[in-house]
Amino acid sequence: MSKVLVIEDEAALRRALRIFLEAHDYDVALAATGTEGLDVAAREHPDVVILDLGLPDMDGVEVASALRGWSAVPIVVLSARDAESVKVAALDAGADDYVTKPFGMNEFLARLRAALRRGAPNEQERVISTADFTIDLGAKQVFHDGEAVHLTPTEWQIVEVLGRNRGKLVTQQHLLQQVWGPQYERETHYLRIYMSQIRRKLEPNPSRPQYFITEPGMGYRFVVEEP
Repeated sequence: MSKVLVIEDEAALRRALRIFLEAHDYDVALAATGTEGLDVAAREHPDVVILDLGLPDMDGVEVASALRGWSAVPIVVLSARDAESVKVAALDAGADDYVTKPFGMNEFLARLRAALRRGAPNEQERVISTADFTIDLGAKQVFHDGEAVHLTPTEWQIVEVLGRNRGKLVTQQHLLQQVWGPQYERETHYLRIYMSQIRRKLEPNPSRPQYFITEPGMGYRFVVEEP
């Protein structure tokens, strides 16, 4: 069952989308603001995001851009704004599709299915293998020489975020937001402490990391070394 996150401030439409999507066997999460939507996306890892642009706390384009800082989740915009410049801005920020309100539910469902097909990971991508350990994203576990490596829930969340975005820079702010929540975006010392613990458990030489790389002043990057 695919998980759909609906970020929409209009309560009636939010409820209607939930009822419609659940009737078509989707698991639905709801958010009424951009901040709440980013928080839910960080915690629940939806398979697709339905995003309104006219949110009360921040513009939907900002939400799309923030999501793209750490996630490749497909984003389908729903908006009453039909100006070409607005559509271009949303697509440039990382949206995958743009549906103008009012819209037909069957067309919307077809667009949603198309976005999910484009965003579906290959089975091989669920397991990340390196020369020293394996990250199984489905099992939420790390293995070394066939044995499970004990990670705390917080350590696992950091490894999972970086693993799902392997090769990409994940900013400190987005990593803090995804693991601890929006109110912790300035607590960068948390990351230094936990990254040190992760390196001790997974890096062959923790003082010279080859997988969990610090990008000074910006964030972290997980670099895959194939076995």
